[in-house]
Amino acid sequence: MRIAVNTRLLLPGRLDGIGWFTAETLQRIVTSHPEHDFFFFFDRKYDSRFIYGSNVHPVVLCPQARHPVLWYLFFQVAVRRALKKYKIDLFVSPDGFIPLDTKFPTVSVIHDINFEHNKDYLRPSHQRYMTYFFPQFARYSTRVATVSEFSKQDIASIYHIEPEKIDVVYDGAHNGYRPLDDEARRDVMQKYTGGRRYFIFVSTILKRKNLATLLTAFDRFRERDKENMMLLVVGQKVWWQDELKAAYDGMQHKEDVLFWGRAEAEILANLMGAATALVYPSFFEGFGIPIIEAFQADVPVITSNTTSMPEVAGDAALLIDPRNADELSDALYRMATDAVMRDELINRGRVRREIFSWDITAEKLWDSMMKTVNNR
Repeated sequence: MRIAVNTRLLLPGRLDGIGWFTAETLQRIVTSHPEHDFFFFFDRKYDSRFIYGSNVHPVVLCPQARHPVLWYLFFQVAVRRALKKYKIDLFVSPDGFIPLDTKFPTVSVIHDINFEHNKDYLRPSHQRYMTYFFPQFARYSTRVATVSEFSKQDIASIYHIEPEKIDVVYDGAHNGYRPLDDEARRDVMQKYTGGRRYFIFVSTILKRKNLATLLTAFDRFRERDKENMMLLVVGQKVWWQDELKAAYDGMQHKEDVLFWGRAEAEILANLMGAATALVYPSFFEGFGIPIIEAFQADVPVITSNTTSMPEVAGDAALLIDPRNADELSDALYRMATDAVMRDELINRGRVRREIFSWDITAEKLWDSMMKTVNNR
């Protein structure tokens, strides 16, 4: 079988949540199924590390899909032509974008549809594109995969498609995340925060990630914190305006916030492993990979009580209202001062993390692909 995959988000040193999903699942699927040929559709020069076997055939298509007009040209023109040229039997798109109205069996992975619920989370041009095309992507796909039961029900409800068409394939966690012993934790803290304990926030900085509320909550927490703790923010600044800028500018303890930017995987694993807790107060998530990365590292978690996050975290996290800065501040204080509670959450996280692995994700995605082929 000749399987084409949209691999435009396999960018070295720049993998985000969908990029990691793409890399981790494809590596396993390609090596597990050498009997099939895989055509990876890139939109720029590719890195050889993403060519996972001799059965992978990289194809560079134009144009580079950097904004809505180029998204359209890439998928509706270049990908459509490539599917015909290479006589593809199945097309898989890990970011949900597909060519419309083709006869090729297609499975699209739609991680979430946050843009349908909040109209100001994206740039206006991106918002218009997503709300116009994603309902069509979902309907034209032979099958849809998504990363949580929450997203499955959300997609089915908003786009009016049968739930039976949607398969749940939970995300996994990178195997680089692991517990650090006390000496290693001290070394990491000494190197990066001068020995001070810290909370960690891990995400590309977008409006829906709710860093503004966290900054306000952390500032209030520091008013009663006796240990001079820090907040470490790891992620690329994509959005820095409006209430986020105002929250930071208004902080009394902004010198205790360290902005790291994008971190390499090994450094990020160390930063996570030495943290007192992960704080992940996002407004909307289809899954929330940092939650299970913290579980892998034996780090307790504070996260939101909305969308998919309670489903992912289970009983292994402190759940808070992401719009309530006082509630989040109280959770920070509890996490900083209650070692017994932290240990209990860590133990629950060890149990919870067994549900999630990239091996299982790859198997589930392959099952969805096979259902897609059989539905022709």
